Amino acid sequence: MKEQIAYFFYNYYEAFGLSPKLAKYANMLTLLLIALIVTYVIDRVVRAILRAISVRVAKHTKSPFDDLLLANKVPRNVAHIVPLLTALKILHIVFIDFNYIETPIRKLLQVLFIVLTLWIVRSILFTLEDYFKTLPRLRDKPIDSYIQVFMIFAWVAGIFAAIAVFSDVSILKFITGFGAASAIILLIFKDTILGFVASIQVSINDMVRIGDWITFEKYGADGDVTEINLATVKVQNFDNTITTIPTYAMISDSFKNWRGMTNSDGRRIKRHLMIKQESIKFLTPEDIERLKGIELISVYLEQMGEKVDKYNEDNNINKTLRLNGRNLTNIGVFRKYIQTYLENHSAINKDMLLMARQLQPTTQGVPLEIYAFSKDKRWENYEYVMSDLFDHFLAAIPFFELEIFELPSSTTFKAKI
Repeated sequence: MKEQIAYFFYNYYEAFGLSPKLAKYANMLTLLLIALIVTYVIDRVVRAILRAISVRVAKHTKSPFDDLLLANKVPRNVAHIVPLLTALKILHIVFIDFNYIETPIRKLLQVLFIVLTLWIVRSILFTLEDYFKTLPRLRDKPIDSYIQVFMIFAWVAGIFAAIAVFSDVSILKFITGFGAASAIILLIFKDTILGFVASIQVSINDMVRIGDWITFEKYGADGDVTEINLATVKVQNFDNTITTIPTYAMISDSFKNWRGMTNSDGRRIKRHLMIKQESIKFLTPEDIERLKGIELISVYLEQMGEKVDKYNEDNNINKTLRLNGRNLTNIGVFRKYIQTYLENHSAINKDMLLMARQLQPTTQGVPLEIYAFSKDKRWENYEYVMSDLFDHFLAAIPFFELEIFELPSSTTFKAKI
């Protein structure tokens, strides 16, 4: 039957007056043209059928997965299998007298089938990637890395299979012989292997997620993670520039992830005022009476004044020198004022650590540090809260007869001349 089909046009060309050799060539070209037309028609028909079925199924299902299959052209790629298999099946009939032509074309079609298979696998993996990103619990995971790893393995397997087809060597023997070149492969794919291992560790240890704010000083990154793939981590900085960081750097170098702050109940405020040492003094009774007019510390001054006086009386302290016994200082009262002000501020989280503390004196003065947490963690609001607090504290310092240290400017020297 096959021979009858193969020589269907041969007799017509021979009867037309062509020599047997030319009749065979004409017969082969005619069958080749018919085979191309049949293959094209089958491809269009199968593609139309699969698309129609896919669209109908997608309309009647709630899951977005089938819509993503259509978007990534999976049915269209699958439709190419049927005409390709048809071409492989009828190839022998077309080139029945031309084996030297059939053999390379058959190998070419087999390689094309391998490429088509890889293309189908690729479109399915991209569909899975898009689908996983729609799931809330997987949205911040490095799905791109895993998809790329699968694609690398698929392409390597496809390349091995293609080489095995062209060399007429079984793929098992080819892989066995290829093991000798594994050192070269490891060298070529060093970054890919490091990235693969790093992406697994990053995911397992939950070090970085998509959407995290990270600061990576070595690479100048300070912004939100937008993508995690096999080779790189992309960070969109707050100035809208993009920084690309090698994935393996996330486990080999140190960086700061602000997720803990974002998930907590407050954002830390940690800043100090540098008090000029010359302005620090003991408070006189007149000073204390004047400061009692400040409502936030009036009760404190009243209670502390009684405790100090009682201690000094009980211990017969000689108060001709204010240094003797217990005394209140302007910096101590100001520190208490800051503490009380923070405790009464609506933007400060009272359930988290809150304090005003004095640090080690320096050549520039005595640092008075404010340590608290803002309820609002959004950057612009956080900065507003912190600025509002220090605006108030800077303006309040003169009421306690304290001074802020600052280096002299040219106007300072001019004023003294």
